Amino acid sequence: MRFAAVKTLVPVGFSLTLTAVCLFGSAGRLDWSKAWVLLGLSFAAGLAFTLGRDPELAAERRNVQAGKSWDKVLVGITVLLGPMATWITAGLDCRLHWSNAMPSPAFPAGVAAALLAAALTAWAMRSNRFFSAVVRIQKDRGHMVVDGGPYRYIRHPGYAGMSVFALATPLILGSYWALAPAVATASAIGLRTVLEDLTLHHELDGYADYARRVRFRLVPAVW
Repeated sequence: MRFAAVKTLVPVGFSLTLTAVCLFGSAGRLDWSKAWVLLGLSFAAGLAFTLGRDPELAAERRNVQAGKSWDKVLVGITVLLGPMATWITAGLDCRLHWSNAMPSPAFPAGVAAALLAAALTAWAMRSNRFFSAVVRIQKDRGHMVVDGGPYRYIRHPGYAGMSVFALATPLILGSYWALAPAVATASAIGLRTVLEDLTLHHELDGYADYARRVRFRLVPAVW
């Protein structure tokens, strides 16, 4: 039991280490309070995503080689390269003072948005036992349409949460320059949403009917 818990937390530890190296390495300092806040939020989100998760789903999320070929590129951008670019840009901004200070409400707004985004993503993961890390139709697991939890309101709540967290990060770190890679990351998530939605329409039984009932992909009443 103890080994399983440690194994579950390894990805969280790796992600936090990578985030810290990018932030503090590019900033050239450790006394950056906003970066520590982002690390704390990321740690809380990581725990929410992993602790108590269905072991079968955990195994599925490690099966990254089974996804669509085009999705492997987008996964790299949305999960790794995009966030790293945001962290490093914000760190360099902190070090070299590229940006003027953001308005004071930006920081609490970013923290609130990140918390809501993490909660939405965790809710989606708990509601969807097919919440894979890659786009694939899981016929081996009896893949079917999920329409409970946040899926009652939007078709891709996990991607919605990821997008909001990406856009909240520059607000938390106080960097205008970091908005550029953050927006690029959110745009890549939007592209991934479109492509996954098309895949589900074509390959998952019942999805077209579900899409007619739940009209919006990421933002209720908008898109």
